Amino acid sequence: MCRIVFMGTPDFAVPSLQKLIDCAYEIALVVTQPDKPRGRSKQLVMPEVKALALRYNLPVFQPQSLKTQEAADTIAALEPDFLVVAAYGKILPKAVLDIPKKGCINVHGSLLPQYRGAAPIQWSVLNGDSVTGVTTMLMGEGLDTGDMLLKKQTAIGENETAAALFDRLAVLGAEALVETLKNFDSIVPEAQDDALATYAPMIDRSLCAIDWSDTAQHIHNKVRGLAEWPVAQTSFGGKRIKIHSGQPAGETSAAPGTIIDNHKRLVVACGDGLTYVITSLQLEGKKRMDASAFLAGHKLAIGERFE
Repeated sequence: MCRIVFMGTPDFAVPSLQKLIDCAYEIALVVTQPDKPRGRSKQLVMPEVKALALRYNLPVFQPQSLKTQEAADTIAALEPDFLVVAAYGKILPKAVLDIPKKGCINVHGSLLPQYRGAAPIQWSVLNGDSVTGVTTMLMGEGLDTGDMLLKKQTAIGENETAAALFDRLAVLGAEALVETLKNFDSIVPEAQDDALATYAPMIDRSLCAIDWSDTAQHIHNKVRGLAEWPVAQTSFGGKRIKIHSGQPAGETSAAPGTIIDNHKRLVVACGDGLTYVITSLQLEGKKRMDASAFLAGHKLAIGERFE
């Protein structure tokens, strides 16, 4: 059985580490990012991968940077066959990439060369893709440019959020990882076609604003793609409203952003002559609630418009 140094940080990486544990791989070390302050209290919280590693008494290493000699020496001293990386969150320097005897394997949440970068899952939903998947690859110095080893494909549900897809791809990635390790010596790496490459930059709040002159489907993709965080937003009466869920609906001749139904459901006109039914929303400073409960306590008249 090969010796592995595992590198990962958030919950996407947890199924991959768990799968390696379940399959009895020798995990010499778990490398993850340092504990970080969260919430209003700014209390230090350990990464999800660290929590899992400690549960199984695996050694944990949390360097501030991988570019130090200490970091490289710590990993090299273990003489790993593989470095396995799943959403570690930092670029690996060449000194670390050169350590394992057989190679560095990365679990990436897209069908490469599509969506290289930090947020492949969110962008696949934002762009309205119907299919996505995971790719295991050999890591190089470029951003997700290494040779591909194994792909697993899955359909994206028409109402599936990026958060739900994230969870599914994490599990699919773990399955692909173990299959890759078991068959590594017989897999012929495939070079990526750079001409087909697309980039998936980090998600931030600048993407949140809903443009009601856009199509109903594009608005639906935004709501699904930004679900959980940072959440699609509109405004009414000068107050920000987060839109957590909804779906495209029937036709209308009303101007974009116009409320055309407020009877137990909130229906808004879009720019393509279709409507969008908001099913869950949250007024700034208030709790998230379904549309019928929201309308029972807030006056949104038919004919008024979201800003």
